Amino acid sequence: MRWGGEFLEGEKSINDPEHPLSLEDLNVVEQMRVNVNDKESTVSVQFTPTIPHCSMATLIGLSIKVKLLRSLPYRFKIDVNITPGTHASEDAVNKQLADKERVAAALENTQLLAVVNQCLVSKV
Repeated sequence: MRWGGEFLEGEKSINDPEHPLSLEDLNVVEQMRVNVNDKESTVSVQFTPTIPHCSMATLIGLSIKVKLLRSLPYRFKIDVNITPGTHASEDAVNKQLADKERVAAALENTQLLAVVNQCLVSKV
């Protein structure tokens, strides 16, 4: 479970796109919702948007996914999903975050990538 703790440490440096607070400050990600299986090379993270109609849920999920992609060895399969029952559009957001082509296309968009990178800049 070592990786989960390391991710949560990194999660302190993921900022909410609409607030001057980190995802940790907002309780968007909790350790009990981070599952790491080193043997099977999988990481699963469920996050809870701050409100059920959060318009930034996809961006927050993408930021979490990018943080993990940049932090973990390439061998890991990363799944990032909304905690069930916590967002009005959870199925649509989860579908976008699970689609490798959509994620890749999003990260090729320089404006969107700049916003994601801004979410990942430490505000220490």
